[in-house]
Amino acid sequence: MKHIFIINPTAGKGKAAKKIIPVINSYCKTHKLDAQLYVTKFSGDGMKYVEEIAKRGEPVRFYSCGGDGTLYEVVNGAYKYPNAEVASLPLGSGNDFARLFGKREDLTNLDSQVNGSVHKLDLIKCGDKVAVNQCSMGIDAEVCAKQAYFKKIPLITGEAAYTASLLYCLGKRLNSEFKVTVDDDRVIEGTMLFALCGNSRWYGGGYMGAPKAIPDDGLLDFIIVRKTVGRLKLAGLINAYKRGEHLDWDFTTFLRGKKMHIESKELAAVNVDGECEYVKESTFEIMPSALNFVIPANSTFYENTGRPSTKRDEKELAALYALNCKIFTAVFVKYIS
Repeated sequence: MKHIFIINPTAGKGKAAKKIIPVINSYCKTHKLDAQLYVTKFSGDGMKYVEEIAKRGEPVRFYSCGGDGTLYEVVNGAYKYPNAEVASLPLGSGNDFARLFGKREDLTNLDSQVNGSVHKLDLIKCGDKVAVNQCSMGIDAEVCAKQAYFKKIPLITGEAAYTASLLYCLGKRLNSEFKVTVDDDRVIEGTMLFALCGNSRWYGGGYMGAPKAIPDDGLLDFIIVRKTVGRLKLAGLINAYKRGEHLDWDFTTFLRGKKMHIESKELAAVNVDGECEYVKESTFEIMPSALNFVIPANSTFYENTGRPSTKRDEKELAALYALNCKIFTAVFVKYIS
């Protein structure tokens, strides 16, 4: 299998990428991997390059070395091809999708990534693009759109940039008139702050927008927050929202399903894994088991999603080995010797 590292040179304000490149080169040389490094040149370059390689049909693992934006490009370039696998080395300032799989320092361990196991994850389809994490419309998406501006300010990272953008947007128009349809039968209309679709839990540099989402359960989490409170009260609820406590608010509707369609009377921001534009309607739909994603060998993904780990500790492996030896000996003595 070929191992290709897609590196965003601006990740972590440019410092993280410079540090990881010699580490990757040294590791690949020591372990004699069939590897290649590709440093992206502009927005969209990573997606185009990944697809060019993936469509050749040969087994390949792409390592997204950057933040959530880099992962978005790698996923969109790779997901159509069954021969392609995607791994994530979180080097950006947000790294929200990676949070579900463990600590950053563990996930940037190359040995753990190279020896990780492939697991099928769901995706969110939105037009001709897909998201692995979250999509939304309303003020939430407006905040994401403005976040890019604040990220350019020195010393402001993903979480701080999102908070600054959120406070900025609270001073603007908050509400939108939406008609939200879930699974073609449940309709919710009215004045809303935003409607969010979650495949995983965090976004915006640590905000838990979809606190119960699991990216391999074949379902999407839909969170609809209605406009029933003023700006000052909303500002006071920011920390609660960050902790994922908004599902208990009496002006929040929480649903699970496979499809959400949103119609707006006016142009509204739509966010697809941090990529934003302005539209009057959008559809978010589940693509079950659509991505070959690498779960690092030291990942806490299974524990974090409330399931027993597929990893076995040394004692369990030793016991299993001893049992297999006994079975082999018994079979050999009875039937072969």
